Amino acid sequence: MPVLPLSPGNSLAYDHAPPADGGVTFVCFNALTGDKSMWTAGVGPALQRHGHGLLAFNLRGQADSAFTFDSVSEATIVSDALALLAHVRPARPVHVGLSIGGLFALKAHLAGGAGAAQGLVLINTLRKAGVRLDWLNEGLVRAARIGGLALLRDLFVPLLFNEAWLARNRGDFLRDAPYTPVPERDGAYMLLKSGATADWDVPYEAIDVPVLNVTGLQDRVFLNYADVDELYARLPKAERVDMADAGHMIPAERPDELAGALLRFAAKLTSGAFGTPGGAS
Repeated sequence: MPVLPLSPGNSLAYDHAPPADGGVTFVCFNALTGDKSMWTAGVGPALQRHGHGLLAFNLRGQADSAFTFDSVSEATIVSDALALLAHVRPARPVHVGLSIGGLFALKAHLAGGAGAAQGLVLINTLRKAGVRLDWLNEGLVRAARIGGLALLRDLFVPLLFNEAWLARNRGDFLRDAPYTPVPERDGAYMLLKSGATADWDVPYEAIDVPVLNVTGLQDRVFLNYADVDELYARLPKAERVDMADAGHMIPAERPDELAGALLRFAAKLTSGAFGTPGGAS
């Protein structure tokens, strides 16, 4: 697994497989929790079987990506992504972001240069800053500080995943082992803290490439459908897919269904047949 050094004590672990002729490279932006295996072991193989490439990486503080204390923020995450894109130079990049990862993907594209994409896929990204989001962000950090990631997962997983995933994985949660606070210099803790400082005021009207917006309707934490409608309407050239049988973590819950949506989007991009602004799919 290659690792890109960034600065003393900071690096990004990544995987890159180039596309076949005519394919795109899906550049995958993680949420603050999890790692790149959500892409490389989930939707990635299906995309690669159809001739597309994949660039997946772990944020500073995620598995195998080194970090120094207090080096993690929205600004450094976007800067790191731009450094990786400049280093790898993926062919025909299409940025795909899960949750806040979509915000990082948007900002990498808006930075231009190596960050510019041919298309963007936002998975449960569209949301507005406000009291509710601030409260959630602080609650996530407090749960991790009190009981570590185990407590955080026990509290929030039932609200984030769909019913089918919960039924399959129920035995992995609410164990009898005591909760242990996460160290404050832990990468996962620092990433969670950085979520509270993210700037969600995005100039959506300035997004000059096609966008596919994917929403899981069983997301009980971040989904405000009225806000999604309002922000989606500001995108100049966009299509949307609403998944009734998915929650917040769609790559883990519905990898085949998501791969199908990404393949259809890539086909439209490569053929020049992307629909008119505001079209539904």
